[in-house]
Amino acid sequence: MKVSETERRAKLDRLRGDGIDPYPRSFEARTSIREIRDRHDPAVLEEGEYEAIRYRLAGRITTRRNHGKTIFLDLADISGSIEIYARREDLGEEDYRRFKELNIGDFVGIEGILAVTRRQLLAINVKSCLLLAKALRDPPDFVHGLSDPETRYRRRELDMMVSEESRRVFLTRSKLLTTIRAEMSQRGFVELETPILQALFGGATARPFETHHNALDRRLYLRTATELYLKRAVIGGFENVFELGRIFRNEGISTEHNPEFTMLELMVSGADYQGAMEFSERLVSDVVRGVTGSTVVEYRGKTIDFAPPWRRLPLREALIDAVGLDIVECGREEMAARLGGDLDGESDWTVLVDKLQQRFVEPHLVQPTFLMELPIRHWPANRSTRQNPDLLGEVFDVIVGGMEVYSGGTEICDPAEQRDRFVDQKNLSDPDGDMEPHPYDEEFVRALEYGLPPVAGCGLGVDRLMTIITDSSSLRDVVLFPTMRQQ
Repeated sequence: MKVSETERRAKLDRLRGDGIDPYPRSFEARTSIREIRDRHDPAVLEEGEYEAIRYRLAGRITTRRNHGKTIFLDLADISGSIEIYARREDLGEEDYRRFKELNIGDFVGIEGILAVTRRQLLAINVKSCLLLAKALRDPPDFVHGLSDPETRYRRRELDMMVSEESRRVFLTRSKLLTTIRAEMSQRGFVELETPILQALFGGATARPFETHHNALDRRLYLRTATELYLKRAVIGGFENVFELGRIFRNEGISTEHNPEFTMLELMVSGADYQGAMEFSERLVSDVVRGVTGSTVVEYRGKTIDFAPPWRRLPLREALIDAVGLDIVECGREEMAARLGGDLDGESDWTVLVDKLQQRFVEPHLVQPTFLMELPIRHWPANRSTRQNPDLLGEVFDVIVGGMEVYSGGTEICDPAEQRDRFVDQKNLSDPDGDMEPHPYDEEFVRALEYGLPPVAGCGLGVDRLMTIITDSSSLRDVVLFPTMRQQ
């Protein structure tokens, strides 16, 4: 039943006129609805009320039914919902009148006794009730939820209010973050925190967000990666380190991209890209099992198994199989022709290979696959392969369900090589405009001159992994408040 904002505000005024605070400061020592359900099985209890079993609980009113001198409400908290009911003879005339004035959407705290209904369902007979927050607007329909996806993303509080599935997704996300930290700690990794505001963006060839520091009167950037700072920590004496935090890239928005996202970045001491792959497949499979109870998940109608070992597929071989092109031997004209267009001046070898990979390889990789030895110019801090040092790197992307969710590679330890690679980045072009050349970071190169032992770096896209393990259609479904276009 819809209740106008005018009527709701009138009830608020009446409460205040009666000396009642409609927004009290506290309501403590309460039991969750799930705890109540876990403690009592109505199937083995007789119908009736149990005076000796009393509970305090709090939640939002989601439905309302009047039956004579008894009012029935459904009360929901984060753990579930339960029916509550109040009778005039239990509450008294004045409290019963106020109970009748409660609306769907109001938060209440109650104290009552356990009951079992005729339908063998648990309920609470209300003995006292305290309004915790008066809702001044009608909530969405608790039965049908929100059908408009735009409203779901822009007004996430309303989506979670009426959708148990939405709440489940974000509880799963919380569990995923907790599980990642637990798995990393169990493996002996140390969690560090690196700057979000940086004088130079580094660690990824991506366009940064710019800001201005007033006191210092200088331009700063939101970080595009944590990689370079984590490597400096290894130089300083740490070994296995990681950071789980927000990354910012001033790029396009799509079902697979959000300008700010959560990433796990880590350094595996003593490993090259082969060792990093062995570490990564065990880590991710254990994380998925810890969150879902299994390494097997359903995603977009397909069964995906994260159990190791994962397939290892060199990109060169993948493109020979997919389109008959050997990217090491063929020219740019052949690659452009296979992409269905004429060669233009902006399309260098790296960009063409990247487009071939995205169009002809990635969409067909459903099971977790290491797509290895990729164009090195997109990886300014990683080593080249011995076989094709000018073209390919000791790096990998992990493709799952046709989407990149993880990446890594052997890190450059030689400061002279790193300096040359930073200089080479100045010539990197990107016709789509989503990436900028990696800046020359002399401070990082100077740190390398103190000695960086062998190490491999990896990055896990937490949001993308979430879409897979929750079988979601878009990143917006798993990011609590996604970036949206201005209305």
